[in-house]
Amino acid sequence: MKEQLQNRLSQLEAEYQKGAERLQTLEAEISNVKSSMLRISGAIQVLKEELGKEETITGGGEVGSNSILESTEES
Repeated sequence: MKEQLQNRLSQLEAEYQKGAERLQTLEAEISNVKSSMLRISGAIQVLKEELGKEETITGGGEVGSNSILESTEES
């Protein structure tokens, strides 16, 4: 009986360790995704601000061609 309990304890400890490792991996992945989303959000904000400037310059309505894309392609 004691041997069975020891075996079960070993199994549970191994499962617990695997779970802890998986949790650590997932938390790292969450951190990476949040970081990526923050960078993307910043890029979105910059592009929206640039589009707003273009709209103001061109007098609203249509934004002048693809000026942002063209200026980045020329660089």
